[in-house]
Formats: sequence, C-alpha cells, structure tokens
Amino acid sequence: MTGLDGRRVLVTGAGGGIGRAVADAFTEAGARVVRSDLDVGRLDGPAIAADLRRPAECSRLVAAAAEELGGLDVVAHLAGVLRRRELADVTEDDWDVQHDVNLKASFFLLRAAGDLMVGQGTGGRLIATTSQGWWSGGYGGSAVYAASKGGVVSLCRGLARTYGPAAITVNTVAPGAIDTPMLTTGGGLEKGSQWWPEFFQDRNRLPVELLAPEVVSDAVLWLVSDRARFVTGVALPVDSGWTIF
Repeated sequence: MTGLDGRRVLVTGAGGGIGRAVADAFTEAGARVVRSDLDVGRLDGPAIAADLRRPAECSRLVAAAAEELGGLDVVAHLAGVLRRRELADVTEDDWDVQHDVNLKASFFLLRAAGDLMVGQGTGGRLIATTSQGWWSGGYGGSAVYAASKGGVVSLCRGLARTYGPAAITVNTVAPGAIDTPMLTTGGGLEKGSQWWPEFFQDRNRLPVELLAPEVVSDAVLWLVSDRARFVTGVALPVDSGWTIF
C-alpha cells in the first residue's frame, strides 16, 4: 500500500472483531491511529470512549481524535450491532438500537468527519461498514440489521457526491461471513442453532466458509490508499463471492 505512513486515522468499533483487525493493520502500515469503542479498556494505544447512538458524541469523538492527532486523514467507521429476531418477535427497541448504531451514527459521525476534512483542505478518506445483507436482505433473523446496512450504502453514495469536490472519497466495505463474535457466538448463529442451516445453505458452493477479519482490513487499507484515490461511492464486497449466488 502507498501513502499510509503517518496518516491520521480514527477507527470506531476497535474493541474487537473487524474493528480491531483494521486498527491493527493501520498501525502496522505506519499510520497514527486513535481507536474508539464503548469500552476503552479493550483498546490499545490512544483511545477514546464514545456512545455513537448520540449525535453529540459523534461530533465530540471526531473533534477529540483530530485534536489528538493534529487533524484527520481517514475515518474508518466500523462500529455496529446485530440483533437476531424472527420477524414476529422484532420490537421497536430492536429496530431503534440497530438503526441508531448502524445508520444514524454513520450519518452524524461521517458528516462531522467530512466537514472537518473540508475545513482542512487536504482531502480525506471516509469508510463505513455495511454487510452482504444490504444486498441479500439478510439471513438468520437479520432483516432489520440488513435494512440498516442498506441505508449505510445509500448514505455513503450521497456523501461521496457531497464531499467529492473536496477530494474526499466515501466508500463502504460489505463483509460476508466473517469469523467474529458478533456473527458466531451469542448472536444466535452458533453452530447447531435454528438459523445455521439457512445461513450456510449457499456457503457450500463457495471456496471458504468463515473468513478471517484480516481480509476486511486488506480491503479497507486499499480503499484509503493512494491506489484507490479515484474510487468513491462503492460498496466493496468482501464475501468470497457469496452475493453472486
């Protein structure tokens, strides 16, 4: 990758899974990284706790990270939440929590970061995480989650047009089956659960099943590198071809 050494980077959801892997990859590439999560006790290096369900917290986090690093070149927004429910069992709280964390926070965080980058006048990179579910509609009781992630794709396309004149690219990564606790433990998708056969019925036709979080890191680092400087407004699948079936 080119152009990552010394980059000033904020990574949300950095406490585990994909977020931790991405934050580690940026650090290994020579970037200066501020990590954020609800629980900073899980984070290494410079860290800021934030509850991104509240718009004021999104603005505070961006400002605090920029102060820590002397500005921001990259924001990788990877925080998210998934609640698996049969449609008949979905509550208003289930809907609100997933849309607040996955979609509303994406808007207020990326808008705050985009406006800051416009003020800096040096361009920038904004990354959000969606899911294969934005395309498939979700598996295993994740229809509400999929809806929120579809909103992230549309949002980032709009942000890409808004911030493009300031040389700021806005993209999303769309992971498939990634081996993280959110997917495989405590979320109702552990092997033998009611949703396991539905979720993996298509995976048998693909070269791998669960992918390591590091494959998402590779995609994120490419999107923010100089090699992808003309790529914006895309949802990049990282799913071993799942969504082609």
